[in-house]
Amino acid sequence: MSEIDLHVNGESHTVDVEPDTPLIYVLRNHLKLTGPKLGCGQEQCGACVVLVDGKATNSCVRAVSEFASTKIVTIEGLAEGSELSPVQKAFQDEGAAQCGYCTSGIIVATTALLNSNTQPSDDDIHEALHDHLCRCGSHRRVLAAISRLTEEGA
Repeated sequence: MSEIDLHVNGESHTVDVEPDTPLIYVLRNHLKLTGPKLGCGQEQCGACVVLVDGKATNSCVRAVSEFASTKIVTIEGLAEGSELSPVQKAFQDEGAAQCGYCTSGIIVATTALLNSNTQPSDDDIHEALHDHLCRCGSHRRVLAAISRLTEEGA
């Protein structure tokens, strides 16, 4: 076991874990941040995506020790108090979730995209969400939410 310092959602945390423990297990089991979901466990579905230094990053396979000097933001860290982020609000308004399992990863990836490109093309959007699987078929509503955001300039 090792003590690893993490900076998550604006707060510092020290966790005592095996350095090769996947980040998602530390987020969910030690920090009780259950927004990131374990889907495939192979970095192929996107349910586990978090922001790491502003970039959408899978958390299901990579070791927690890799994240010691980074800034991590989960879906729980996107809101300002009880105020949803613009991306969360747009997804809510468009009903862009059915079961919701993949939604946090898609919202985080959309946030990363819009933070780097406020007017993404359709190709940019498809590229950013290419690795996100939604078995419920909410894709059209996800695209409607992103369209709403780009039209509003969020």
